[in-house]
Amino acid sequence: MSLIAGSYEKYIWGFKLKPLESPYLALTPLFSYQSHQSPITTVATCGHVAASGGADDTIHLYDLPSASYLGSLHDHSSSLTSLSFFSPPNLSFPRNLISAAADGSVSIFDADPFVLLKSLRPHRKAINDLSVHPSGKLALTVARDECLAMLNLVRGRRSFCCRLGREASLVKFDLGGDRFFMVMEDKVGVHEAEDARLLCELENPKQKRVLCAAPGENGVLYTGGEDRNITAWDTRSGKVAYCIEDAHSARLKGIVVLTRNDATASGDDPFLVASASSDGVIRVWDVRMAIKEKPNPLAEANTKSRLTCLAGSSLKSKQPRPGSSSIQKEQDGEMEDS
Repeated sequence: MSLIAGSYEKYIWGFKLKPLESPYLALTPLFSYQSHQSPITTVATCGHVAASGGADDTIHLYDLPSASYLGSLHDHSSSLTSLSFFSPPNLSFPRNLISAAADGSVSIFDADPFVLLKSLRPHRKAINDLSVHPSGKLALTVARDECLAMLNLVRGRRSFCCRLGREASLVKFDLGGDRFFMVMEDKVGVHEAEDARLLCELENPKQKRVLCAAPGENGVLYTGGEDRNITAWDTRSGKVAYCIEDAHSARLKGIVVLTRNDATASGDDPFLVASASSDGVIRVWDVRMAIKEKPNPLAEANTKSRLTCLAGSSLKSKQPRPGSSSIQKEQDGEMEDS
């Protein structure tokens, strides 16, 4: 498993998680260098590829196994706010990269080679977050214009938009794509994906802002933020399943969950959760221990920088890419039909 973190000091940090004396692990550095000209605001990984977006309006790309730099994309004209890869099930390489920016725009890239397929502007103000459905056919965005938008990634256009009345900072699909989670300050709304109906609302007991969230298996949602805790929510009952209190000494800026599908393919432990805080510390936890008692981190690294974001991926062997992207194929088919 690899972890990628971005920092306010413009540095990108890459780590590989390796076994140590049981039960502990080691975060071994892959690379660390100043890749952007402005603070890094978002990172994403998929298989052996990673991407970072910054306030310098650029996206930078990396190959994790070789710890090498692949190049940059300059198709945006404002700060990047969110990045997300799409990869079909059971494949270790990404098919597409979807990016969102502070001018309300979204760009869809083919991932091999990295070329721009389509740009659209679903919002009038800065996009706060973007989440791609597991099918790769649609995405949700929330922005400072207090709107939730649904994007048709096949046709490259906005298909739905509704005013929320309040600004949402995060939006995440669950692993199955049947539900999505939307964060507003210290509250998390659990919604039905089909009609956006609110099923229940999760409220931080300390009424502290939620700054990061990651869906897990069996309806579990992990959140972190200004309360410095890692909270696991049972989204079916709307209650806290368990909590790692004081997981960090500063607010959490990123959470990564290793899913069971990744674990099956790579042999990694499926019960690992990684977290990053604004004081530069990255920690890896075995959440099975949190159910019984407050656990100690299995691994820890201190970047001594102000971390802003965290992403993780299982390192798998490279596979040949069979043809062009699924989104590109569907777009070509629609163009031929028209």
